Amino acid sequence: MTCSGVVLEELKTLALFAEEGSIQKVAQRLPLTQPAVTRQIQRLEEMLGTELLDRRLKPSRLTPAGVEVLARGKDILAAVDALRSFAKGDEPEGLLRLGLAHGLCDKAVAAAIGDAVARFPKVSLRLKSGWSLELADQHKRGQLDFAFILDGSNSKPGDGVVGTEALGIIAAENTSRQADVKTMPWVLSPEPCDARRRLAAALAEGGHRLMVGAEIQDSALQIDWVRRGQGLGLLPRRLLREKLPEGIALVDAPGLELSLRIVVLRSPHLHLLREVADAVTEAVTATVRAD
Repeated sequence: MTCSGVVLEELKTLALFAEEGSIQKVAQRLPLTQPAVTRQIQRLEEMLGTELLDRRLKPSRLTPAGVEVLARGKDILAAVDALRSFAKGDEPEGLLRLGLAHGLCDKAVAAAIGDAVARFPKVSLRLKSGWSLELADQHKRGQLDFAFILDGSNSKPGDGVVGTEALGIIAAENTSRQADVKTMPWVLSPEPCDARRRLAAALAEGGHRLMVGAEIQDSALQIDWVRRGQGLGLLPRRLLREKLPEGIALVDAPGLELSLRIVVLRSPHLHLLREVADAVTEAVTATVRAD
């Protein structure tokens, strides 16, 4: 193998480490022994004259220099792949790592993603759900190729906004008329839930504090707890268009603006997978904007 070929392999190993987070998992993916993987990263460090991993941490993580080398290394790997694909005329193939905010994990969005990816038989999907802050961090570290997150901040809309997720307030049907969003407890997901953070901010804007009566991760259990009259809840309004859950009613809350921007984060290194990411983005956008 040529010197340039060795460097490419070492850059691939560094990219795998950023994705997997451990030498052991990288060794399983390649496959190589763990000492062999360690030597590859050490050779790259020696060649560049800088430490790429902070080995004081358990498990080790990329240093600031490692994050920068990873980004530049991905540019190099993408350029090489582009040359190979140009010569062979390849169709999209490989692993697409997609992050999806918990609030967008429903049947309609899942079907849109599945149908879009199915158009590319050589592409496999790794779908990771999580809270938006977590997914944004993983995308920044190169562990996700792209991600759909929810942004409830008051900052000006930037690039990547593909829609808005309006939230509806729900209550037990027999208590909805007396529901007071300013004083009643809420049944919500644990922090750092995207909808919960937006609700807390909206209440604070009116001088009120968020009172959490119950923290429940599962949405079906949340609805059941609300149905029992244990507090108010939140659900995306697009999921309530056709039919409300049994025993549940919408609560009118004038002046309480509850919406989240849907933002797509995309890696600049997608190359052949860019077409797949475009198809997924188009499908998800159409789903969340549907009337």
